[in-house]
Amino acid sequence: MFAMSELRTQKIILPGGAGLVGQNLVAGLKARGYSNIVVLDKHHENLAILEQVQPDVFAEYADLAKPGDWQKHFTGAEVVVMLQAQIGGNDYQEFLRNNVKSTRNILDAIEENNVPFLVHISSSVLESMASDFYTKSKKDQEEMVLESGIPCLVLRPTLMFGWFDRKHLGWLSRFMKKVPIFPIPGHGRYMRQPLYAGDFCNIIISGIEKRITGKFNISGLEKIDYVDIIREIKQATGSGTLILKIPYGLFHLLLRIWAVFDRDPPFTTQQLSALVTPDEFEEIDWPGIFGVAATPFTQAIDLTFNDPTYSQIALDF
Repeated sequence: MFAMSELRTQKIILPGGAGLVGQNLVAGLKARGYSNIVVLDKHHENLAILEQVQPDVFAEYADLAKPGDWQKHFTGAEVVVMLQAQIGGNDYQEFLRNNVKSTRNILDAIEENNVPFLVHISSSVLESMASDFYTKSKKDQEEMVLESGIPCLVLRPTLMFGWFDRKHLGWLSRFMKKVPIFPIPGHGRYMRQPLYAGDFCNIIISGIEKRITGKFNISGLEKIDYVDIIREIKQATGSGTLILKIPYGLFHLLLRIWAVFDRDPPFTTQQLSALVTPDEFEEIDWPGIFGVAATPFTQAIDLTFNDPTYSQIALDF
């Protein structure tokens, strides 16, 4: 176990750190006094947001699917938190490239530089009945990590929301502000266990500080139907939109039409299928294991959309 002063000066590498979890994690690490953080990401717009919000954090463009100069930053690193992920899209090659090939390169850099600890952000979809590009590529990614032999903490979070959310609940809230009618597919009673990103990042930090290893399913501790999530967002944002349930088939058709005109749609037919899949994820005592208190869902939604510092900053797709 390291002394806290030693931990806070150790180099922490965040591949894919300009996304939702990365931006929240950087904010959480800085709030705890960590000062040697390196973010590597290939999303120019989100890197620019990170540099604007956290100007004292080193951030560099890096295509992690290709070996390159970015690997030099692993020299002297003590921790890598692997965050890069292709979440949506209709081209499997993009999932293969950004979830699998990038992971092989990162693991190679960790091994070559003898980095002693890895936190891998996997996904709860590995425990679900969903069968899509994201699920397949995340399964392959996690297997590579576990087979590497690197001391690691593997976390499988459920649907996440929080500051900087460009997809998921963040996108839903922005869509809600633009339309007079908000469509809900079918009856809307699709149970979810949403996880607050602030809590998840505190779990990551606890894992780093305590050097916890193993594989953990991290779900939100409250079971909430999709339609009720939408109602909570409406209340928190003060939206006047009408929530309207429409037949599943019509909703599916509208998404297919949308995909014709949008190469990278924020919500796809595959994600719709995953939404209506009846999954219930394991609940573990992560507050006890990691020493992190769970934020109540209603409070977390309010923090997400009404925080004076971060709630108005949305990442790019």
